[in-house]
Amino acid sequence: MVTLLSRRALLRGQIKEEVRILPPGLVRPVAEICVQCGACIDHCPPSIISMHVGIPTLDFTSEGCDFCGQCREHCPHADVFFDAALSFPYTAQVQSHCLALNSVECQSCRDHCPTDAIRFRPRAGGPWQPSVAEDDCTGCGLCIGHCPTNAISISVRSGSHVDAQP
Repeated sequence: MVTLLSRRALLRGQIKEEVRILPPGLVRPVAEICVQCGACIDHCPPSIISMHVGIPTLDFTSEGCDFCGQCREHCPHADVFFDAALSFPYTAQVQSHCLALNSVECQSCRDHCPTDAIRFRPRAGGPWQPSVAEDDCTGCGLCIGHCPTNAISISVRSGSHVDAQP
């Protein structure tokens, strides 16, 4: 995790932890070996990989990861970087400004979740409430870009360890 701290955020007391999502299956810190060749960027079908401070980083604002493996297949250091499994140690997390949590009918995240990990429970007197089944969530990020209020974030799955990236 990386702490983003602008001067304005510091003065307002708004310190935000940001999870930098790396391509699926990475097991070593990318900064150790990545030569910034851009092969992972060029071969990502949903075009969600970009270089951020010299590290390939995924951006889920428009699409999610489909775990196709093209980033690993075209990486010249794949044998060093990647584990056998294409997976993320992350899960989706619904934030308090979610429309459904604020009495507005919305289930966009559920409609776009490929594993049905986002579920809605009935609530008396209001719209159904979202919850994330952590065991079913792949951390693919597809729900993030479809949320009209950007109320879904990615967090480290409980019991997972993620090395901090520079």
